[in-house]
Amino acid sequence: MAAALKIDQFNLLDDGECDARIAAAKALLGKRLAILGHHYQRNEVFKHADFTGDSLKLSRLAAGTDAEFIVFCGVHFMAEVADIVTEGKRTVILPDLAAGCSMADMANLVKVKKCWEELAQVLDPDEKVTPVTYINSAADLKAFCGNHGGIVCTSSNARGVLEWSFSRREKVLFFPDQHLGRNTGLRMGIPLEQMVTWDFMKPRGGLSDEQIRNARIILWKGFCSVHQMFQPAHIDNFRKQHPDGKVVSHPENAYEVCQKSDYVGSTEYILRTVRAAAPGTHWLVGTELNLVNRLADEMKPKGVTVQFMSPTVCMCSTMFRTDPQHLAWVLDNLVAGNVVNQIRVPADVSQSARVALDRMLEVVD
Repeated sequence: MAAALKIDQFNLLDDGECDARIAAAKALLGKRLAILGHHYQRNEVFKHADFTGDSLKLSRLAAGTDAEFIVFCGVHFMAEVADIVTEGKRTVILPDLAAGCSMADMANLVKVKKCWEELAQVLDPDEKVTPVTYINSAADLKAFCGNHGGIVCTSSNARGVLEWSFSRREKVLFFPDQHLGRNTGLRMGIPLEQMVTWDFMKPRGGLSDEQIRNARIILWKGFCSVHQMFQPAHIDNFRKQHPDGKVVSHPENAYEVCQKSDYVGSTEYILRTVRAAAPGTHWLVGTELNLVNRLADEMKPKGVTVQFMSPTVCMCSTMFRTDPQHLAWVLDNLVAGNVVNQIRVPADVSQSARVALDRMLEVVD
Protein backbone atom coordinates (compact mmCIF):
# COMPACT_ATOMS: atom_id res chain seq x y z
CA MET A 1 0.00 0.00 0.00
CA ALA A 2 1.41 3.37 -1.01
CA ALA A 3 1.46 6.37 1.30
CA ALA A 4 -1.83 8.25 1.30
CA LEU A 5 -2.01 11.09 -1.20
CA LYS A 6 -2.45 14.54 0.35
CA ILE A 7 -5.33 16.84 -0.53
CA ASP A 8 -2.83 19.67 -1.02
CA GLN A 9 -1.62 17.86 -4.13
CA PHE A 10 -5.10 18.14 -5.63
CA ASN A 11 -6.20 21.61 -4.57
CA LEU A 12 -4.08 23.18 -7.30
CA LEU A 13 -5.52 21.00 -10.08
CA ASP A 14 -8.04 22.56 -12.43
CA ASP A 15 -11.45 20.96 -12.88
CA GLY A 16 -10.49 19.44 -16.24
CA GLU A 17 -7.56 17.54 -14.75
CA CYS A 18 -9.78 16.40 -11.90
CA ASP A 19 -12.40 15.16 -14.34
CA ALA A 20 -9.79 13.06 -16.11
CA ARG A 21 -8.54 11.60 -12.84
CA ILE A 22 -12.08 10.84 -11.65
CA ALA A 23 -12.94 9.09 -14.92
CA ALA A 24 -9.73 7.05 -14.81
CA ALA A 25 -10.30 6.02 -11.19
CA LYS A 26 -13.90 5.02 -11.89
CA ALA A 27 -12.72 2.84 -14.78
CA LEU A 28 -10.08 1.14 -12.63
CA LEU A 29 -12.34 0.58 -9.62
CA GLY A 30 -15.30 -0.56 -11.69
CA LYS A 31 -18.11 -2.21 -9.73
CA ARG A 32 -16.15 -1.90 -6.50
CA LEU A 33 -17.17 1.80 -6.46
CA ALA A 34 -20.51 3.63 -6.27
CA ILE A 35 -20.61 7.43 -6.25
CA LEU A 36 -23.78 8.95 -4.78
CA GLY A 37 -24.70 12.54 -5.66
CA HIS A 38 -27.27 14.55 -3.73
CA HIS A 39 -29.56 16.87 -5.71
CA TYR A 40 -28.00 19.92 -4.06
CA GLN A 41 -24.47 19.14 -5.25
CA ARG A 42 -22.73 21.47 -7.66
CA ASN A 43 -22.82 20.31 -11.29
CA GLU A 44 -19.05 19.76 -11.45
CA VAL A 45 -19.48 16.93 -8.94
CA PHE A 46 -23.06 15.84 -9.65
CA LYS A 47 -22.14 14.78 -13.20
CA HIS A 48 -19.82 12.08 -11.87
CA ALA A 49 -22.47 10.38 -9.70
CA ASP A 50 -23.59 6.84 -10.46
CA PHE A 51 -26.79 7.43 -8.48
CA THR A 52 -28.59 10.71 -7.75
CA GLY A 53 -31.43 11.62 -5.44
CA ASP A 54 -32.30 12.91 -1.98
CA SER A 55 -30.53 11.64 1.12
CA LEU A 56 -32.85 8.74 1.94
CA LYS A 57 -33.13 7.52 -1.65
CA LEU A 58 -29.34 7.51 -1.93
CA SER A 59 -28.85 5.66 1.34
CA ARG A 60 -31.31 2.99 0.26
CA LEU A 61 -29.47 2.68 -3.03
CA ALA A 62 -26.29 2.30 -1.01
CA ALA A 63 -27.85 -0.53 0.95
CA GLY A 64 -28.77 -2.28 -2.28
CA THR A 65 -25.46 -1.98 -4.08
CA ASP A 66 -22.71 -4.57 -4.04
CA ALA A 67 -20.05 -1.88 -4.27
CA GLU A 68 -17.22 -2.17 -1.78
CA PHE A 69 -16.71 1.60 -1.64
CA ILE A 70 -19.52 4.16 -1.41
CA VAL A 71 -18.41 7.75 -1.99
CA PHE A 72 -21.23 10.01 -0.80
CA CYS A 73 -21.17 13.45 -2.41
CA GLY A 74 -23.40 15.08 0.15
CA VAL A 75 -22.98 16.09 3.78
CA HIS A 76 -21.94 14.33 6.97
CA PHE A 77 -25.31 13.08 8.24
CA MET A 78 -26.04 11.50 4.84
CA ALA A 79 -22.82 9.49 4.93
CA GLU A 80 -23.68 8.42 8.48
CA VAL A 81 -27.07 7.12 7.33
CA ALA A 82 -25.40 5.22 4.50
CA ASP A 83 -23.04 3.57 7.00
CA ILE A 84 -25.96 2.70 9.29
CA VAL A 85 -28.18 1.17 6.60
CA THR A 86 -25.28 -0.84 5.14
CA GLU A 87 -24.55 -2.13 8.67
CA GLY A 88 -20.85 -1.34 8.36
CA LYS A 89 -20.48 -3.83 5.50
CA ARG A 90 -19.44 -1.12 3.04
CA THR A 91 -16.73 1.51 3.23
CA VAL A 92 -18.54 4.87 3.19
CA ILE A 93 -16.44 7.92 2.30
CA LEU A 94 -17.27 11.63 2.49
CA PRO A 95 -14.98 13.57 0.13
CA ASP A 96 -14.75 16.61 2.42
CA LEU A 97 -15.23 16.10 6.16
CA ALA A 98 -16.10 19.80 6.49
CA ALA A 99 -19.30 19.22 4.50
CA GLY A 100 -21.82 19.42 7.32
CA CYS A 101 -25.33 20.79 7.75
CA SER A 102 -26.10 23.97 9.67
CA MET A 103 -29.60 22.73 10.47
CA ALA A 104 -28.33 19.42 11.84
CA ASP A 105 -25.85 21.34 13.98
CA MET A 106 -28.69 23.23 15.68
CA ALA A 107 -29.69 20.12 17.61
CA ASN A 108 -27.08 18.02 19.36
CA LEU A 109 -27.37 15.18 21.86
CA VAL A 110 -26.53 17.34 24.87
CA LYS A 111 -29.26 19.86 24.04
CA VAL A 112 -31.86 17.20 23.24
CA LYS A 113 -31.14 15.27 26.45
CA LYS A 114 -31.48 18.52 28.41
CA CYS A 115 -34.82 19.18 26.70
CA TRP A 116 -36.02 15.67 27.59
CA GLU A 117 -34.99 16.19 31.23
CA GLU A 118 -36.75 19.56 31.38
CA LEU A 119 -39.91 18.10 29.84
CA ALA A 120 -39.80 15.52 32.64
CA GLN A 121 -40.31 18.36 35.11
CA VAL A 122 -43.80 18.82 33.63
CA LEU A 123 -44.79 15.35 32.36
CA ASP A 124 -43.38 11.88 31.73
CA PRO A 125 -41.87 12.23 28.23
CA ASP A 126 -41.31 8.48 27.79
CA GLU A 127 -45.04 8.03 28.29
CA LYS A 128 -46.40 11.20 26.68
CA VAL A 129 -43.91 12.28 23.96
CA THR A 130 -42.62 10.62 20.80
CA PRO A 131 -39.26 12.05 19.73
CA VAL A 132 -39.10 12.50 15.95
CA THR A 133 -35.89 13.54 14.26
CA TYR A 134 -35.66 14.73 10.69
CA ILE A 135 -33.16 12.66 8.75
CA ASN A 136 -31.07 15.86 8.59
CA SER A 137 -29.55 15.13 12.00
CA ALA A 138 -26.57 13.41 13.58
CA ALA A 139 -26.52 9.64 14.12
CA ASP A 140 -26.58 9.97 17.90
CA LEU A 141 -29.89 11.86 17.72
CA LYS A 142 -31.36 9.08 15.61
CA ALA A 143 -30.06 6.71 18.30
CA PHE A 144 -31.75 8.83 20.99
CA CYS A 145 -35.04 8.40 19.14
CA GLY A 146 -34.45 4.69 18.80
CA ASN A 147 -33.87 4.41 22.55
CA HIS A 148 -36.96 6.45 23.50
CA GLY A 149 -39.64 4.90 21.30
CA GLY A 150 -39.05 7.48 18.59
CA ILE A 151 -38.55 7.53 14.87
CA VAL A 152 -36.85 9.28 11.92
CA CYS A 153 -38.69 11.14 9.16
CA THR A 154 -37.92 12.70 5.79
CA SER A 155 -39.64 15.62 4.10
CA SER A 156 -41.59 13.18 1.94
CA ASN A 157 -42.92 10.93 4.72
CA ALA A 158 -43.23 13.35 7.66
CA ARG A 159 -47.03 13.15 7.73
CA GLY A 160 -47.10 9.35 7.89
CA VAL A 161 -44.43 9.40 10.59
CA LEU A 162 -46.36 11.93 12.68
CA GLU A 163 -49.55 9.89 12.33
CA TRP A 164 -47.62 6.84 13.58
CA SER A 165 -46.21 8.90 16.44
CA PHE A 166 -49.59 10.20 17.58
CA SER A 167 -51.02 6.69 17.51
CA ARG A 168 -48.58 5.82 20.29
CA ARG A 169 -48.25 8.96 22.40
CA GLU A 170 -50.18 12.20 22.65
CA LYS A 171 -47.32 14.59 21.86
CA VAL A 172 -44.36 14.85 19.50
CA LEU A 173 -40.97 16.47 20.05
CA PHE A 174 -39.85 17.34 16.51
CA PHE A 175 -36.25 18.30 15.73
CA PRO A 176 -34.17 19.88 14.32
CA ASP A 177 -36.31 21.71 11.70
CA GLN A 178 -39.27 23.63 13.08
CA HIS A 179 -40.68 24.45 9.64
CA LEU A 180 -41.06 20.90 8.40
CA GLY A 181 -42.79 20.01 11.67
CA ARG A 182 -45.10 23.02 11.60
CA ASN A 183 -46.05 22.71 7.92
CA THR A 184 -46.72 19.00 8.31
CA GLY A 185 -48.78 19.55 11.44
CA LEU A 186 -50.92 22.15 9.67
CA ARG A 187 -51.62 19.75 6.79
CA MET A 188 -52.82 17.27 9.42
CA GLY A 189 -55.25 19.84 10.82
CA ILE A 190 -53.30 20.69 13.96
CA PRO A 191 -53.80 24.40 14.73
CA LEU A 192 -50.83 26.71 15.21
CA GLU A 193 -51.72 27.28 18.87
CA GLN A 194 -51.15 23.58 19.55
CA MET A 195 -47.62 23.75 18.15
CA VAL A 196 -45.06 25.51 20.33
CA THR A 197 -41.41 26.31 19.61
CA TRP A 198 -38.73 25.02 21.97
CA ASP A 199 -35.93 27.61 22.13
CA PHE A 200 -32.93 25.51 23.13
CA MET A 201 -31.10 28.65 24.26
CA LYS A 202 -33.64 29.28 27.04
CA PRO A 203 -34.49 27.35 30.22
CA ARG A 204 -37.35 24.91 29.59
CA GLY A 205 -37.33 26.07 25.99
CA GLY A 206 -38.83 29.40 27.00
CA LEU A 207 -42.19 27.66 27.54
CA SER A 208 -44.55 27.60 30.49
CA ASP A 209 -45.89 24.40 32.06
CA GLU A 210 -49.27 25.16 30.53
CA GLN A 211 -47.81 25.60 27.03
CA ILE A 212 -46.00 22.27 27.29
CA ARG A 213 -49.09 20.46 28.59
CA ASN A 214 -51.36 21.94 25.89
CA ALA A 215 -48.99 21.38 22.96
CA ARG A 216 -49.40 18.50 20.53
CA ILE A 217 -46.15 19.24 18.70
CA ILE A 218 -43.08 20.74 20.37
CA LEU A 219 -40.97 22.21 17.59
CA TRP A 220 -37.21 22.58 17.96
CA LYS A 221 -36.07 26.08 17.02
CA GLY A 222 -33.97 24.97 14.06
CA PHE A 223 -34.05 25.85 10.38
CA CYS A 224 -32.33 25.45 7.04
CA SER A 225 -30.10 28.42 6.22
CA VAL A 226 -30.94 28.09 2.50
CA HIS A 227 -34.73 27.88 2.81
CA GLN A 228 -34.97 30.74 5.30
CA MET A 229 -33.87 33.05 2.47
CA PHE A 230 -37.21 32.65 0.69
CA GLN A 231 -39.87 35.19 1.62
CA PRO A 232 -43.61 35.62 0.95
CA ALA A 233 -42.79 38.82 -0.95
CA HIS A 234 -40.87 36.76 -3.51
CA ILE A 235 -44.08 34.87 -4.30
CA ASP A 236 -46.17 38.06 -4.37
CA ASN A 237 -43.78 39.65 -6.89
CA PHE A 238 -43.83 36.52 -9.05
CA ARG A 239 -47.64 36.43 -9.14
CA LYS A 240 -47.76 40.08 -10.23
CA GLN A 241 -45.51 39.27 -13.18
CA HIS A 242 -46.98 35.84 -13.92
CA PRO A 243 -50.63 35.66 -12.75
CA ASP A 244 -51.02 32.16 -14.16
CA GLY A 245 -47.70 30.95 -12.79
CA LYS A 246 -47.33 28.13 -10.29
CA VAL A 247 -45.30 28.05 -7.09
CA VAL A 248 -43.79 24.91 -5.58
CA SER A 249 -41.87 24.99 -2.30
CA HIS A 250 -39.99 22.64 -0.03
CA PRO A 251 -41.57 22.16 3.43
CA GLU A 252 -38.35 23.42 5.07
CA ASN A 253 -39.60 26.87 4.06
CA ALA A 254 -41.36 29.09 6.56
CA TYR A 255 -45.09 28.67 7.18
CA GLU A 256 -45.89 31.93 5.38
CA VAL A 257 -44.04 30.82 2.22
CA CYS A 258 -45.70 27.42 2.15
CA GLN A 259 -49.14 28.95 2.69
CA LYS A 260 -48.69 31.09 -0.44
CA SER A 261 -47.40 28.18 -2.54
CA ASP A 262 -49.56 26.09 -4.88
CA TYR A 263 -47.62 22.93 -4.09
CA VAL A 264 -45.44 21.92 -1.14
CA GLY A 265 -43.29 18.82 -1.04
CA SER A 266 -39.92 17.15 -0.86
CA THR A 267 -37.10 17.48 -3.36
CA GLU A 268 -38.31 14.42 -5.24
CA TYR A 269 -41.87 15.77 -5.17
CA ILE A 270 -40.71 19.09 -6.63
CA LEU A 271 -38.93 17.30 -9.45
CA ARG A 272 -41.94 15.11 -10.25
CA THR A 273 -44.36 18.05 -10.16
CA VAL A 274 -42.38 20.33 -12.47
CA ARG A 275 -41.43 17.51 -14.83
CA ALA A 276 -45.14 16.78 -15.28
CA ALA A 277 -45.92 20.44 -16.09
CA ALA A 278 -47.61 21.42 -19.34
CA PRO A 279 -45.65 23.34 -21.98
CA GLY A 280 -46.00 27.09 -21.67
CA THR A 281 -46.25 27.07 -17.87
CA HIS A 282 -44.05 29.20 -15.61
CA TRP A 283 -42.85 27.89 -12.24
CA LEU A 284 -41.32 29.51 -9.18
CA VAL A 285 -39.35 26.99 -7.14
CA GLY A 286 -38.39 27.47 -3.49
CA THR A 287 -35.45 25.17 -2.86
CA GLU A 288 -31.68 24.95 -3.37
CA LEU A 289 -30.16 26.75 -6.37
CA ASN A 290 -28.20 23.91 -7.99
CA LEU A 291 -31.29 21.72 -8.20
CA VAL A 292 -33.42 24.57 -9.58
CA ASN A 293 -30.85 25.49 -12.22
CA ARG A 294 -30.57 21.88 -13.43
CA LEU A 295 -34.36 21.58 -13.51
CA ALA A 296 -34.62 24.82 -15.49
CA ASP A 297 -32.14 23.53 -18.08
CA GLU A 298 -34.01 20.22 -18.30
CA MET A 299 -37.44 21.79 -18.78
CA LYS A 300 -36.52 24.64 -21.13
CA PRO A 301 -36.61 22.47 -24.29
CA LYS A 302 -40.07 21.29 -23.20
CA GLY A 303 -41.38 24.87 -23.09
CA VAL A 304 -41.57 25.03 -19.31
CA THR A 305 -39.96 27.99 -17.55
CA VAL A 306 -38.45 27.33 -14.11
CA GLN A 307 -37.43 30.27 -11.92
CA PHE A 308 -35.50 30.32 -8.65
CA MET A 309 -37.54 31.93 -5.87
CA SER A 310 -34.97 34.26 -4.35
CA PRO A 311 -33.56 37.24 -6.26
CA THR A 312 -30.25 36.64 -4.50
CA VAL A 313 -28.05 33.56 -4.79
CA CYS A 314 -28.48 31.16 -1.88
CA MET A 315 -27.04 27.69 -2.22
CA CYS A 316 -26.12 25.13 0.41
CA SER A 317 -22.63 26.34 1.33
CA THR A 318 -21.70 23.15 3.19
CA MET A 319 -22.85 20.94 0.30
CA PHE A 320 -20.82 23.20 -2.00
CA ARG A 321 -17.62 22.22 -0.16
CA THR A 322 -17.49 18.94 -2.07
CA ASP A 323 -15.60 19.86 -5.22
CA PRO A 324 -13.91 17.92 -8.06
CA GLN A 325 -10.58 18.24 -6.26
CA HIS A 326 -11.80 16.39 -3.16
CA LEU A 327 -13.58 13.77 -5.25
CA ALA A 328 -10.46 13.12 -7.34
CA TRP A 329 -8.39 12.93 -4.14
CA VAL A 330 -10.48 10.25 -2.44
CA LEU A 331 -10.76 8.20 -5.65
CA ASP A 332 -7.03 8.33 -6.44
CA ASN A 333 -6.38 7.18 -2.89
CA LEU A 334 -8.73 4.23 -3.37
CA VAL A 335 -6.87 3.27 -6.53
CA ALA A 336 -3.63 3.41 -4.52
CA GLY A 337 -5.17 1.17 -1.84
CA ASN A 338 -5.80 3.91 0.70
CA VAL A 339 -9.10 4.83 2.35
CA VAL A 340 -9.38 8.47 3.42
CA ASN A 341 -12.32 10.23 5.06
CA GLN A 342 -14.18 7.06 5.97
CA ILE A 343 -17.38 7.64 7.94
CA ARG A 344 -17.97 5.01 10.59
CA VAL A 345 -20.77 5.28 13.15
CA PRO A 346 -19.93 3.53 16.47
CA ALA A 347 -21.66 0.15 16.72
CA ASP A 348 -23.84 1.01 19.72
CA VAL A 349 -25.00 4.29 18.15
CA SER A 350 -25.58 2.62 14.79
CA GLN A 351 -27.70 -0.14 16.32
CA SER A 352 -30.03 2.27 18.14
CA ALA A 353 -30.21 4.65 15.18
CA ARG A 354 -31.13 1.75 12.93
CA VAL A 355 -34.09 0.99 15.23
CA ALA A 356 -35.48 4.49 14.56
CA LEU A 357 -34.75 4.24 10.83
CA ASP A 358 -36.35 0.80 10.59
CA ARG A 359 -39.48 2.14 12.28
CA MET A 360 -39.67 4.81 9.60
CA LEU A 361 -39.22 2.30 6.80
CA GLU A 362 -41.97 0.10 8.27
CA VAL A 363 -44.31 3.11 8.36
CA VAL A 364 -43.70 4.27 4.79
CA ASP A 365 -43.07 0.99 2.95
